[in-house]
Amino acid sequence: MLPYEHIIVITKESKIPVYRQIAISIINAIRDGTLQAGMHLPSSRELAKTLGVHRKTVIAGYEELEAQDWITVVPRKHIAVSEHIPLLKPQKWSDPDTGIQTPYLHNLNVPFRVVETHPVDENAISYADLIIDDGYPDVRLSPIADLLKTYRSFTSRKHTIKNASIGTTQGTLKLREELVSYLSVTRGINLSVDNLLITHGAQMSIYLAARLLLGDSSAIIVGRPNYPVADKTFEETGASIIEVNVDDKGIDTDAIETICKRKKIDAVYVIPHHHYPTTVTLSVERRVKLLELSKQYAFAIIEDDYDYDYHYSSSPYLPLASGSHSGNVIYIGSFSKILDPSLRIGFMVAPANFITQCTALRKIIDVGGDGYMQNALALLIKEGELKRHLKKAKKRYHQRRDFLDTLLKEKLSKYVSYTLPTGGMAIWIKLNPDFPITQFITNAPFKIIRWDADRNAFRFGFASMDETALAQAVDALETRLTKPERLF
Repeated sequence: MLPYEHIIVITKESKIPVYRQIAISIINAIRDGTLQAGMHLPSSRELAKTLGVHRKTVIAGYEELEAQDWITVVPRKHIAVSEHIPLLKPQKWSDPDTGIQTPYLHNLNVPFRVVETHPVDENAISYADLIIDDGYPDVRLSPIADLLKTYRSFTSRKHTIKNASIGTTQGTLKLREELVSYLSVTRGINLSVDNLLITHGAQMSIYLAARLLLGDSSAIIVGRPNYPVADKTFEETGASIIEVNVDDKGIDTDAIETICKRKKIDAVYVIPHHHYPTTVTLSVERRVKLLELSKQYAFAIIEDDYDYDYHYSSSPYLPLASGSHSGNVIYIGSFSKILDPSLRIGFMVAPANFITQCTALRKIIDVGGDGYMQNALALLIKEGELKRHLKKAKKRYHQRRDFLDTLLKEKLSKYVSYTLPTGGMAIWIKLNPDFPITQFITNAPFKIIRWDADRNAFRFGFASMDETALAQAVDALETRLTKPERLF
């Protein structure tokens, strides 16, 4: 038997639970080839004895690995490494050769393209009392009051006033230092403050990455369907946008491979957790294959992990940025989905040279962020308030997801179909063909923020609604669906 006491590293002082340390160690051993596909692992009893931990701790670790498809468990027979995972060698952000290579980077004097826009007819907008959003957090649960209290206190102290505007173009040092620890513990990303850029939300990060990676002769692969604002951002650079289908396992990496064999691809944009709008999660097999393809065909991966923190069946999969990325992953996250959509603080993790380029470009459009707010957020993270909020919010959102699932099955099962997402804040609901969504929403007593005519589907955001509001929303949908004369 392999020396698992050396393969699995448990640090008692670590903030990461022991069962997760076991899971992460096994994942790393699979990635670097120490544990091969199909190899049998020791039983929970054997491993517990080897590591000197309780058997239930090992069982929890194995359950985590099975939920994320890293291992296969055959009850009363064996536990084995999954047969479907390619083997890759992990690389840390801090390695000297890590970094998106300069051929990806365009000069900062690339002319800005003007995209034709059309004015919005305000009279055509339905200002319904009932709004079904596409997945917003419940601000009532958020520690915004504590955050603002800290903010106000900083504006009355001499030393905080003096330091509030220092280094805000890249992000205050305090926030970046806290994020280094936070992202390491929650996402397994090994980074330094030089790998971080604080932005005004995920959209700014997408914009900056697109500006540096793409130009008129570039090509980027995106999912179909996809986050429309990201598509518009890529289109604005002049790059060719190539769509690849998204199925129940996420973006189709076999299709990406086929495209790469015949065409130079500069970047792939992927939403690994709770894909927007379909809510599916990218499988482990496809995650690892995407990293392999990135290395083989030298394209960058823009990993938009906007919805990482809310996963209900198990802990979230580790990001692509925590694996064997060879410096080709640009990892994007946001606090808007955690705290408040109006709190525009996001972050980008990338090789230091790319962060330097992004910081320089950012100066052209924005001299910096709100130093007071960034430092207040840093304190919120440091004192553990963010972690406590996430624990409370995740439990509440999980309950609301299940409550909505029950309502939909009881009242709308004849009219809609959906796959219950493993996490996130919305359900992607498909209407039966007999009920075209364009007519369904016309003159309706409600407003749906995100709908798709081609797929006859819409997103039902459940996190921001309590049980009473969810029941009212489903009743409104049921009334609309059961009254055909209101549709046609």
